[in-house]
Amino acid sequence: MAIKREYGKEQPYIPAGPFKIRIPFVHYKFEWADYIQGLFMCAVCLGAIPMLQEYLGMPFEIAMAIVLLNGILYCAHVFLGDPVVPGWVTPAIPLLMLHISQFQMGIERMHALIAFELTLGILAIILGITGLGKKIVSIVPNAMQSGIILGAGIAAVNVIFVKGARFDKFPISIVICVGIGFYLLFSNHFRSIRENNKILKIVSDLGILPVILLAVIVGPLAGETPWPHMEWGITKPEFGTLWKEWTVFGMGFPPLSMFIKSIPMVLSAYIVLFGDMIQANALLEDAEKVRPDEKIDYNANRTHIIFGLRNTIMSIIGPDLTMCGPLWAAMQVVICERYKKGREAMDSISGGAGSFRFGTLTGYLLLPIVSLCKPILGIALACTMLIQGYVSVRVGVMKSRTFNDLGIAGIMAAVLATRGAAWGLATGIILCLLIQLGNKPNLDNYIFEETKEVE
Repeated sequence: MAIKREYGKEQPYIPAGPFKIRIPFVHYKFEWADYIQGLFMCAVCLGAIPMLQEYLGMPFEIAMAIVLLNGILYCAHVFLGDPVVPGWVTPAIPLLMLHISQFQMGIERMHALIAFELTLGILAIILGITGLGKKIVSIVPNAMQSGIILGAGIAAVNVIFVKGARFDKFPISIVICVGIGFYLLFSNHFRSIRENNKILKIVSDLGILPVILLAVIVGPLAGETPWPHMEWGITKPEFGTLWKEWTVFGMGFPPLSMFIKSIPMVLSAYIVLFGDMIQANALLEDAEKVRPDEKIDYNANRTHIIFGLRNTIMSIIGPDLTMCGPLWAAMQVVICERYKKGREAMDSISGGAGSFRFGTLTGYLLLPIVSLCKPILGIALACTMLIQGYVSVRVGVMKSRTFNDLGIAGIMAAVLATRGAAWGLATGIILCLLIQLGNKPNLDNYIFEETKEVE
């Protein structure tokens, strides 16, 4: 029986330095609805396997071992007090693929990946321990925070609708599934009718899971995906071979030159990570406004240390192209939306995030789950990205305080989504200096009534 939280207080925990240890069933209620979602959404995480096979030449069983190790470390965030659904550093993956492709397939390419991920992990740990991580996030102007979140939303939508992308492959399925997903998650009409219907309330509590299950049926009926071919049993990851042939234990430590060459890529990836942390903070702040019964503690320094440790550990025991990021934005959105429905729907945000990641970890091992979801992976990813895009735009706009903030954010977001994170941040900095430097606060310029305060 989980320790009950007093109204308005923080979820119980065991203090441990910068961490707040929370054990499932003890310090938070296990949320079975989110666990079941995780079982099916694990199919999205398994999308890392073909990347590892193509760019690193890994056999399926080796790639499966890396995905499973990453899945175990996902659980570290809630366990150590970070109330988020962690994920990949998705926008930086294409950049990392380009970076390692400069090196010959084999040991040289693996050394390049190891050097990059280890350097990224150490940088994050240093920023977290010194406290610079939290300061960096806190000094970012509202206009730039808004622009980063808006840019993430635009990029999420663009990746689905760009010519030749997933919408062109599954147009009917995406329209039907995303339309129903938006209705279930965001519609005022559905919110009003579900309160008087037990079945609809159950459907609502399952978040995005009904949409994923719907895609399994809609995809084949629309002729856009095959019917699932069910397989039974447990996956068999090859940890022994992974550690003997694909890590520093078998290939040796990368030369110093690899670490030097990785620095530009590390800085680029950190820019993306920085945006993820801003987005995580904004989503949790938005959720906390609706749920005054729980105080949510999101600490950027702690987050830095946790994902820094994850990247450092994975660089040694299972180098991964997807990297270890602080946020799976789309699923954090889904968890936060369900959390907003009240304590009966989800007792604590930690319970929802932790239970979801336990679900994905279980799903990695279950062949029936993997084989059921495999044909509709593209549709599931499209649904999650478009949901992320919708909420990112909504939260991003609300993050702006003044009309100037919103104007800067819009330009910055467009540049970020089309030219990348580095160009987007540079645009935001320049516009803030040109437009806002030396300006005195003017309450008449504030957009939203509840945010009219002089900063």
